[in-house]
Amino acid sequence: MSSAPRLTARSESDLRAEAAFREWLRRLVKGSAELRAAEAGQIDAIMDAATGSAILLPEARAALQREIVGRPKRRNARRIMAVARAGTPNHLLADIPTREYEALLAGVEVVTLRYGEVLYEPGERMRHVYFPSDSLVSLLMVIDGRRTLEVGLVGREGMVGARLALGIAASSTRALVQGTGTALRISAARFLRELKSAPALRRAVLLFTDALANQVAQTATCNRFHLIEERLARWLLMSRERLPSNEFYLTHEFLADMLGVRRVSVTVAAGELQRRGLIRCRRGTITILDQRGLEAASCSCYGDVRLARAVV
Repeated sequence: MSSAPRLTARSESDLRAEAAFREWLRRLVKGSAELRAAEAGQIDAIMDAATGSAILLPEARAALQREIVGRPKRRNARRIMAVARAGTPNHLLADIPTREYEALLAGVEVVTLRYGEVLYEPGERMRHVYFPSDSLVSLLMVIDGRRTLEVGLVGREGMVGARLALGIAASSTRALVQGTGTALRISAARFLRELKSAPALRRAVLLFTDALANQVAQTATCNRFHLIEERLARWLLMSRERLPSNEFYLTHEFLADMLGVRRVSVTVAAGELQRRGLIRCRRGTITILDQRGLEAASCSCYGDVRLARAVV
């Protein structure tokens, strides 16, 4: 009797997504030996040299997800779990002890957050918390019921819904997905239960909450005192820190809402950064070409926020 695995039909979208990932992998991995090993399925994760983060490959992610939902199908699932924890794209979860991490994962589901999706509205009860892996979420203040201004940005360094740890059930901002990607989602009730018995997790969440408050204060100061071009450079750099890519799908209208300025102002600022060879704008996407140059073009707020996070 044959032991060959059953073949399952795969959708065209799945095949396109896998092809796109493989192409991205070829651009990311510099060493030919590592690239051959990754394509042959001989390693579970690769290192992003730009960010220092380990990125779990699709087969390892699938094994991890099966472990999470309680249907392990590979003998090395626990090894995959260890690799995932050590190199998880979410830095907050990577820093907690294995015991607390595994207890938390028992109530987790892996979800895809899509560009433009609203996770919370101001005053709305937060029914889930999210730990982004390669997605990006903007925290927006809503003014007069329609106008918005970004006050915070959350990616793989933290979580969305951290106010729950302070005993506050309602969101104070609109949480808007601005970068499509994956996240770990946990119900608010399960998160609060785990928080009570996980001191390292509780400390990590509170430290992140403090860092986020510093980011909000720094952003408010930046919006008041710095030029749009500097603010745009800062915003792009902050996004790059939180996403495993130098390229973002961003319209000038969307950026205007994030920065609280007119669309034409964003167009002028982006045009100047492009003229200097720091970014490229094309068909609704912005690509960072020169990160160091962009850091020099940014205001001091970018460095201040990074320093504050490093101290924490």
